[in-house]
Parts: sequence; C-alpha cells; structure tokens
Amino acid sequence: MSTLITDIGSLVTNDPAHGSGPLGLLTDAAVIVDGGVIAWVGRAVDAPAADDRHDAAGRALLPGFVDSHSHLVFAGDRTAEFNARMSGQAYTAGGIRTTVAATRAATDEQLDANLARFVGEALRQGTTTIECKSGYGLTVEDEARALRIAAAHTPETTYLGAHVVAPEYADDPAGYVALVTGEMLDACAPHARWVDVFCENGAFDGDQARAILTAGVKRGLTPRVHANQLSYGPGVQLAVELGAASADHCTHLTDEDVAALAGSETVATLLPGAEFSTRAPYPDARRLIDVGATVALSTDCNPGSSFTSSMAFCVAVAVREMGMTPDEAVHAATAGGARALRRTDVGWIAPGARADLLLLDAPSHVHLAYRPGVPLTAAVWRAGVREV
Repeated sequence: MSTLITDIGSLVTNDPAHGSGPLGLLTDAAVIVDGGVIAWVGRAVDAPAADDRHDAAGRALLPGFVDSHSHLVFAGDRTAEFNARMSGQAYTAGGIRTTVAATRAATDEQLDANLARFVGEALRQGTTTIECKSGYGLTVEDEARALRIAAAHTPETTYLGAHVVAPEYADDPAGYVALVTGEMLDACAPHARWVDVFCENGAFDGDQARAILTAGVKRGLTPRVHANQLSYGPGVQLAVELGAASADHCTHLTDEDVAALAGSETVATLLPGAEFSTRAPYPDARRLIDVGATVALSTDCNPGSSFTSSMAFCVAVAVREMGMTPDEAVHAATAGGARALRRTDVGWIAPGARADLLLLDAPSHVHLAYRPGVPLTAAVWRAGVREV
C-alpha cells in the first residue's frame, strides 16, 4: 500500500537534484512511499494520489539517521568509571576490560535483550540504520556469539576482536594477534561484514593493526579503523592505505592525515559523544570539511566512553564544538553515515531510496542543534513501516 506524506514544511533529501543546496532542501513538499521505498518526491501541490495519507503538519522530514559506529553487545555498568573520570581521573583504553568480564559472564539472552533495548532506544530517536561491533568478549566463543546476536538486529556487523588484548594474553600480545587473525577470525567472519581494530597506545600498534586488517580482508571483510583517538598515530594513514570504509574518531590529525583523508574514499567518522564523556579535545570537523574530506557523525554508543544512543545529541555537539554548520552536521549524520557503511539505499530521500524517514516535531532540521536535549521525534518509518 502506498502512503503519501504531505504538508512537509522542510524536506531534507540529501539530493541536490531535488532541492536547494547540498541537503537538497524542499519546502511545502510531499513524499510517496510504496513497497518500502521512496516512489516520488516533489511539491505537495503536485503530489499524485496514494492509498494512505499522513499529514506532516508543516514539520521537517529527513532521512533516518545512519549510526555507523556503536558497541552494543555488552553487559555490566561503568558508572563508577564515569564518575571517577568526571572527578578528575584520566581516560585510558584499559576500562574496556571491565566490560569484557561482565559480557563473558552474561547469557546469550541477556546480551540479546540489552542489544534490543539500545537498538529500540536509538530507533525512537530516529536512527534507522545502525552498525554494531563485537569486542567485549575477546575469546573465540564470545566474539562469535556477539556477532551472531548482533546479526539478528542489523546487517552491519563488525568483527572487533582487536579491541584490546585479552587479559589472558596480557604478557603475550603477539599470541593474541595470532588468535585474532586465525581461529577467532575463522569463527567470526561468517557473521560479520566488517573488520575493525583499535589502533592506539594501550591497544594495537600499526604493525599489529595491519596484520589484523589484512587477515580480515583475505576473509572477505572490509576494514574500518579506530584511528587517532587518544594520540597521534598510524591509524588514519593505515585506513587510507588499506581502502578502509572509515577512519573513526580522528581526534588527533597531522596535516598529512587530513590530506590523506581528503584524497581518498575513506570517511572520517567523528564521534563527539566520546569527547563529551571523556573531556578530551573535540575533533576539528571544519579542518576536514574545508579540504573536501567526507565526514560522518556517529554515537560510538558504548558503556565506557560514550554511553549515548542519540544522534541528535551528536549533531548538537558537533555544531557547538566541532565547527560544523547545522546543515553539515545533519548531512554527516545521514548521508555521511551511509557513505561510511558504503550504503547507497539509505541516507537520502529520492525515488529508489529505502523509505527510512524521521519526522521532527519542528519546522526545520536546524532545531536538532537549536534545541539540544529536547525530544523532537514525531514519527519514524523504517523501510516504509511506521515504527514510532
């Protein structure tokens, strides 16, 4: 059954062929959804008939958010760590091991219920596509079950056995890299689309990261990289060299890193929730955008360093703290995320796109930054089905 969404005050298409500017903005617009995809876009007065009708009442409609970086298969709580950090203690990668212990102890049912809760929470805030990583098991069995559980909720699953060195291998990191590139990869590759590595002091160095990503590529997985979050390092250059879909974090960048991203297909995925939660310096989005690099925004939702599922929050922080305009931030949270996942069916609104839509209880997408912290979701459709 086709549905006409009409009286849209402001429509973000992310397709300049359908409207003004990079967002392809249309006013007084309408959209027809049929069979889970967009069938027609244009002025409300020109809209053809449809089987059903939804009156947007002058509100803004935009593509559903595409959250291309999250860590949602976990158990436990790290409130004490956050409280300590807000009381002056520095953030390091070591806190991940706290979640590893809790996750290993949890049942499949507990992990699935927790994941479903956070995916639903994100959906209610307008996120219609979400990526999910493993990385809190760090054994062959626990990493494989994390990906099996994630795959029941999203096709965008990422093997992150190389989150940190497993505690059992604290004195043998080379042995852990061998496990990650061997038996663990064999068990996880059938359940994953992507391979990722935390290339950082306290996690994996450049040589280790290269070995892990190269092994994943040989098994048919496409690389993405946790790059340059806590310090300058080889992560961004490695991501570009290996044709990674994204280099994520990008907080500490040299001029050479920026140039490499600008001259590549690798998306710079910025995760402002992490800086907000760790009181670290924010990445400079303006520096990347001005040289032509593709930028995405994502939540990095995880229990330690960015415990938010709100893409709207990330948009607001990016505008306030990272030099982005509201238009750029919304584009990064939708079309940018789609580029980071190498998806052409989501992140835009035009005929042929999947009908993933977010209707705001506001007249403009600018309100996502203008009214931070305010719940603005009026309705959400995913593949043409109204979910909220």
